[in-house]
Amino acid sequence: MISVERKVVREEEEFKMEMKLLQSDKEKFRFLVKGTSAAELNTFRRIVVNHLPAMAVDTVEIQENSSALYDEIIAHRIGLVVLKTDKESYFVREKCKCKGAGCARCTLDLTLEAEGPCNVYAEQFKSKDPAVVPVYGKTLIVKLLENQRLRIVAHAILSTGKDHTKYSPGLVYYQGYPSIKIGNVKNAEDVKEVCPRKVFELDGKKLKIKNNEACILCNACVDASANEVEVKSSDKDFIVTIEPWGQLTPLEIVEGVVDVLHEQVDELSEEIKKLK
Repeated sequence: MISVERKVVREEEEFKMEMKLLQSDKEKFRFLVKGTSAAELNTFRRIVVNHLPAMAVDTVEIQENSSALYDEIIAHRIGLVVLKTDKESYFVREKCKCKGAGCARCTLDLTLEAEGPCNVYAEQFKSKDPAVVPVYGKTLIVKLLENQRLRIVAHAILSTGKDHTKYSPGLVYYQGYPSIKIGNVKNAEDVKEVCPRKVFELDGKKLKIKNNEACILCNACVDASANEVEVKSSDKDFIVTIEPWGQLTPLEIVEGVVDVLHEQVDELSEEIKKLK
């Protein structure tokens, strides 16, 4: 019994996951994850890209267009406008009570009217919900010449990247945690300068690691030092980076991954029960 209990303890320690925040701002969210695998992280990445709901324009009613661009081109440009997402106030159409017909619970209208000469930007859209507006207001839609007009009603919905990449809320990528060993480096200054991420610093004439977590495993230092610097990546500890497009904040993306993962596990559990 004692040996079994110890084995359980060792297994629990082996699969214990630890996380450490490295960077957090509007453009990037980086954190260190210990005690995981590339397969698990790829599952999280696929959830963000394909299963995390975000708002985007689904259909466009072009009521008037006398610009130089065809209706289809303007509709395509509007479809790629990034919209801030209030996922608590809207439902994915498949889960809405309207059964996909479209209602205020799953669809939001944005209107735009402009007359030239002028540049038409995304910020000119008037949204019925002030919480859902273009993230990048200066996204150019079309240029209107004198007497040219544009009147549009755009219908935005909540959906996921598996339907179209415009619904994906961001980019997720990861790398193994870098392990750097410095040998007898004779050209320390050259190695320091060749590193694109400023990982190294000089202590007199000796090369030292300044910021290990900034390493991107490019091996430029390995080549410059004639293999006196050794760089390896871990297969258990990883640096994960999330770059949101703007629909959701990095924290909302992380929380959303957990929610979607729970939903998928529950769905799998229900399918397994049907097999009994």
